[in-house]
Amino acid sequence: MQTLESLTNQLITGDHLTAEQISTAAEFLIDAAAPASAKEAFLLALAAKGETADEVAAFAASFRNYAVNPGVESWAERAIDVCGTGGDGSGTFNISTAVSFVVAAAGVPVFKHGNRSITSKCGSADLMEALGIRLDAPHAMLRESLQTLNFCFFFAPAFHPAFKEIMPVRKALAAKGKRTIFNLLGPLINPGRPAYQLLGVFSKDWVHPLAGALGTLGLSAGLVAHGTPKQGLTLDELSCAGENVVSGFGSLADTQGALSASDGNLPTCNFDALVGGDVTENLATMRLLLSGSEDGVSTGLRNSVLLNAGAALWIARQADDLPSGVAKARDLLSSGAVAEWLERARQFYN
Repeated sequence: MQTLESLTNQLITGDHLTAEQISTAAEFLIDAAAPASAKEAFLLALAAKGETADEVAAFAASFRNYAVNPGVESWAERAIDVCGTGGDGSGTFNISTAVSFVVAAAGVPVFKHGNRSITSKCGSADLMEALGIRLDAPHAMLRESLQTLNFCFFFAPAFHPAFKEIMPVRKALAAKGKRTIFNLLGPLINPGRPAYQLLGVFSKDWVHPLAGALGTLGLSAGLVAHGTPKQGLTLDELSCAGENVVSGFGSLADTQGALSASDGNLPTCNFDALVGGDVTENLATMRLLLSGSEDGVSTGLRNSVLLNAGAALWIARQADDLPSGVAKARDLLSSGAVAEWLERARQFYN
């Protein structure tokens, strides 16, 4: 059996890892007895070489096997996850969280998988908790939530206990400004294994490789997206500001290239319309946004939520195309259906 050090040396020479070698590396990374210095050297060598789509898919497959199974197989073939990798440093509102609520209100099972904020003021888990959604919900409650609300939230630390042995190394590298494969893996290892996914990524360079990785993992359909809302800024999601690029996989594999607000019959907006705040501020914005009222929330933010929700409904085969998905999402918001859904969610978890 190879050692982590020998695998590191292989990476330093520029050689890619096989799926079997990646399985071995994953075992070392979650091993409490393995030195942190060896783990750090391996992750830095992998990043320096450059991870391939096949390597990312193999790491995701390995860590999926270590995840706790929530027992939601009955919903998985119809379910979607809407999330981003994080790491874009943009400080935007929690668009993907709002989108997950709209999509659930449309009747699509949503397997939301997330964590507390590491780099932003308000992560998805922080906002979920503020809304009253339990992060420590037992598996039976998660399944009941899917039955009642078409929604459940998988709080990442509860479903990936093996990661506790990697977290100190990740934090140490993050403090040095170093990105590793773990900046990409979170959205790929949803413990519920949904068939559909809308994934945003912090770098344009990763759009196509991550689409390839999700295709290799066997998802039915989805899009990987990256946005450039204005010069010098990036987004790990679609928006109506600036430019977006997407890469499809599964049944949407032919969907490649630019995707703009106009593709969803929406106007463009300035980046400032998307900026979020802390948990308290984002909670107030979320409630206004989902109320159906057009007051108190910027049009650009509302339309960016509609663009993403429309894409998610299209991916999950609940709309024929992006414009019809956007129209369906708009109807759900304006009719009060999403506000009603949010109130039912509050009552369910309290």
